[in-house]
Amino acid sequence: MAANKNMDDSKNQNKDAVATIVASYAQRSDVTPDQIVALAAKLLPVFSVPGQENADPATGAHAVAPDAEATKPKTMVPAIPIDQAVTDDKVYCLICGKGFTMLKRHLKAEHGLTEDEYRKMFGLPDDFPLVAPNYSKRKAAYAKKAGLGKYRRDTSAKEGLDAR
Repeated sequence: MAANKNMDDSKNQNKDAVATIVASYAQRSDVTPDQIVALAAKLLPVFSVPGQENADPATGAHAVAPDAEATKPKTMVPAIPIDQAVTDDKVYCLICGKGFTMLKRHLKAEHGLTEDEYRKMFGLPDDFPLVAPNYSKRKAAYAKKAGLGKYRRDTSAKEGLDAR
């Protein structure tokens, strides 16, 4: 009886997660109702409880998942195409489709993910940018202008000799 209660709790949590993602996606102005329904249909199997997708609702019997499927890493379907996820001024979250200058804070706060977990979730390479390219260039230019990251050996050496 307790096992069924735990299964029901996890099923409800998974449905809540799907509802949250779909609701966030639905807030976008460029989304049609058909796209919202399609996203929900794609996410339900991803968030299903293992063994529940093959469960017989009448008897409650569960089919055992094959080992090959259990070991295969799950990748999500992105909310927007990956090739459109990075523009010059924004990086779009592949989970909810919102655009940001930097994704790290959004991923942790909204989705509870680290950068590595996010990249693995969508099968992205390690060098996939999570910061908008123009923002990175602007910050790098400022750092160079301010002289950050430079160690002036000649100045410190002369000061050290003069102090003796």
